[in-house]
Amino acid sequence: MCHSLYTLPILTMFFVLTGCRATRNPPPLPPSGVSRPPSATAEAPPASPEPIGRITLREAASLALMHNPRLGAISIERRAAEARRLQASLRPNPELDVELESLGGSGERSSFDAAEITISLGQLIELRGKRDKRIRVASLETEMAQWDFESQRLDTLRDVTLAFVAVLAAQERLALAEQLRDLSGEAQSAVAQRVEAGKDSAVENLRADVAFSMRRIEFQKASGALTAARHNLAAVWGARAASFEEAAGDFYAVTPAPSALDADEVIAANPDLVRWAIEQRQRQAALDLERAKATSDITVAAGVQHFRESDDSAFMVGLALPIPLFDRNQGGIEEATANLAKARKQHQAAEIEIAAMLAEAVNGLAAAYEEVQILRTDVLPRAQQAFEAAQQGYREGKFDYLYVLDTQRTFFETKVQYIDAVEACHRARADVERLTGRPLDPSRADDERQSKGAEQ
Repeated sequence: MCHSLYTLPILTMFFVLTGCRATRNPPPLPPSGVSRPPSATAEAPPASPEPIGRITLREAASLALMHNPRLGAISIERRAAEARRLQASLRPNPELDVELESLGGSGERSSFDAAEITISLGQLIELRGKRDKRIRVASLETEMAQWDFESQRLDTLRDVTLAFVAVLAAQERLALAEQLRDLSGEAQSAVAQRVEAGKDSAVENLRADVAFSMRRIEFQKASGALTAARHNLAAVWGARAASFEEAAGDFYAVTPAPSALDADEVIAANPDLVRWAIEQRQRQAALDLERAKATSDITVAAGVQHFRESDDSAFMVGLALPIPLFDRNQGGIEEATANLAKARKQHQAAEIEIAAMLAEAVNGLAAAYEEVQILRTDVLPRAQQAFEAAQQGYREGKFDYLYVLDTQRTFFETKVQYIDAVEACHRARADVERLTGRPLDPSRADDERQSKGAEQ
């Protein structure tokens, strides 16, 4: 009966302390838009359905947002950050301490009857709001993870755009190489007929044969480049091989660079800069936490003692407080202070770098667009007119075949330059949109918002 009396207060105190904490809900996590089933991190992501036939940029972007491995890894990191925030919100567990004294001695203390039994329950109490500061640090880390995800999402959209444009350009180059090969084959037959008729020397026939062989080589190279571009596009959504046959899009539809662009205003929406601003706040919160750690926490304990020799019992209380004589967390405070200063410099460097990259991309877009317009409206028509006139003159015997080859080379080199300029225009536009964090064409804003939710 006596043992029940001195254990009852301990059990009551234990269940009161631990029961309160068991029913206490942790602070709610910020919404992330990502469901978290128990097996979410253990299961492999579903295999992406491989597109067949024609594929559009919107379809490619949707596949990339759903199945890009890097984007998937960042999404998992968001859940890990939320889990760290949950862990940071938890209080220290209470400690149950059981002590036996005056046991196994000599004389009267040799038996268990002279033992003293102490059962106590201790609880660490964090001072200076350490728990709240710890939650603040973890919450900002979670917010940083959200912006890391947004940054990777924009990187993925840019990557799929660049890869898609590369496929369109490779298709145009292959079509051009095929056209040039066919024209060279026709010219080879025409030259052979003229040589056989005695109108041209055999040297012209050799030139035509060499030109045709070179065009065949160029066609094979263009075909290989298209295959590589298709594989690169499929790799953006995690596929090991390309199953689609053709990229569908208006390759030659280009838009000019924005006429008025406030760099400070537009780059403010860049997720990389937003993240650095949040990281400064996180490191300030970490500094506040390290300063709070300079104050030692206390441990309070309460329990009962039972003296078997006299069968008496007594309550006991205890207080443990470390004396901050040597360790006042000086190193932790200095490190957090340095990390905060470092974050400010990194933020400043990122602003300068992104502003310079944006200026370069905008100027590149303007230059590429101007080049496209000049080639489209002036150079290409003249080069085509000269080539057609040379062909007609050769058939009429006015020009030799070397002149035809020269005008042909000029015309097709101009077309290759035109394709390169159009591709450069698309690439520069994709870079501008990545740096500003928004599409240049307002009509695409809805599509952008839809794609933003595709991966969630």
